[in-house]
Amino acid sequence: MGRLFWKFFLFTMLAQILATISVGGTFWLKEVESRKRYEQLDLGPIAAVQIDSAMSTLEFGGVSALRDLLGRIDGYHEIFAVDDSDHDLLGRVVDPVVLAEARNALRPGIERREIQLATTDDGRHFLLFGLARPNGKPRFEARDVGAIPIQYRVDHALPMKPPNEMVHGPMQPFQPFLGIATAILGSLIFAWLLARYFSKPIRSLRLAFESIAIGNLNTRLGPVMGKRRDELADLGRDFDTMAERLRTLVEGQRRMLHDVSHELRSPLTRLQVAIGLARQSPDKIEASLTRIERESVRMEKLVSELLTLSRLDASGHLLANDEIDFGELVMNVIEDAKFEAEANGRALEFVGDSAAYIKGDTELLYRAVENVVRNAVKYTALGTTVMVDAQLDLNRDEVHLSVLDRGPGVPVEELNLIFEPFFRGAATERSLDGHGLGLAIAVRVVNNHGGRLVAFNRQGGGLVVKISLPIIVAHY
Repeated sequence: MGRLFWKFFLFTMLAQILATISVGGTFWLKEVESRKRYEQLDLGPIAAVQIDSAMSTLEFGGVSALRDLLGRIDGYHEIFAVDDSDHDLLGRVVDPVVLAEARNALRPGIERREIQLATTDDGRHFLLFGLARPNGKPRFEARDVGAIPIQYRVDHALPMKPPNEMVHGPMQPFQPFLGIATAILGSLIFAWLLARYFSKPIRSLRLAFESIAIGNLNTRLGPVMGKRRDELADLGRDFDTMAERLRTLVEGQRRMLHDVSHELRSPLTRLQVAIGLARQSPDKIEASLTRIERESVRMEKLVSELLTLSRLDASGHLLANDEIDFGELVMNVIEDAKFEAEANGRALEFVGDSAAYIKGDTELLYRAVENVVRNAVKYTALGTTVMVDAQLDLNRDEVHLSVLDRGPGVPVEELNLIFEPFFRGAATERSLDGHGLGLAIAVRVVNNHGGRLVAFNRQGGGLVVKISLPIIVAHY
């Protein structure tokens, strides 16, 4: 059990114990006060009349008649007849303090009509005295005493005992505390269960974090949480999402390091070969320098793209907040790409309407659109045309830019993979130009601008890459 468990357990237990003692103590004090009010000798005139009646009944009718009379008295007063063994004639419990007070009132030389000592023909002695009944409520309910039905019911009374038992049992002094003790025990049990209910998932969460910290990225809390439906279960699910995302990122970083080392190894090897050729054949030094320059440019481009990709992954937000004329940006990309397309026997055509303004980073957005367009120009078939179609969606305040080529397309299972860094499918394995980072950069730029980038195969052959970006206003 952790410290949080014991803190939660102790505070909950103390709160419940305090509430139990407060409520139980209040009722106990009320009961004690009620008993004190009840257990007072009645020395009033009515009690004197009732005692006289009891004395006459015992004298002329005997014990049975007295028992019947005492059972029928119902009102503000109650008459007791206690024998030498401290047993009441009706089997009622008599407080020893009250009984002692009644006997002290019969000291020699003092005559009281409210408290009298009666003697039967067979020599039995009965001490007759009265107690005041609070609120005038009957104290007893129906019960058979001997063969005579007596009417009495309990109300603010001491527990009833038969005549042959002791007036006070061994547990009676502790009875006011039994309820409190039971409540405290229940509080301890439920406080323990509640503390365990909250601390167990938190402890599991701590162990899961420790497991993640030592490199076990497959740790999950879903099976541990079970069927819980509370905030702690939500926290466990969020942890699983975080762990899965972290695992993906770490594996992606590992793949990227592997791919970067692979991409750098090839130009470095060619550089070393060119340098070796230049040393061995001084007459071919110009060709070797050309090769060295080309490989240096490739390495510089790779490093630049890696830095851009790293910056986009690290920032998670727009690096600038320019107001961009999207139509002008697209036209600039198309004008630059046309030279490359025409030089390689391909064409580039723009249709539609991209007259809108968007918020974002001009340089990054330009690079994203350029990467998509140049990728289409590179892989479209010789003699075909790459279509760039722009449409405004004023209902959703978006602009959609679709780039359509007539290349080999992409297998369906690879459509989502082409946006991963250094991914090269079957269509790109034959190309030595590029590193597989263009579309990876493009999708991150578009996502950081609050947009979407998707790819799907074109009917009749080719690939369609669609960019959707939110606009701030359209212009005409």
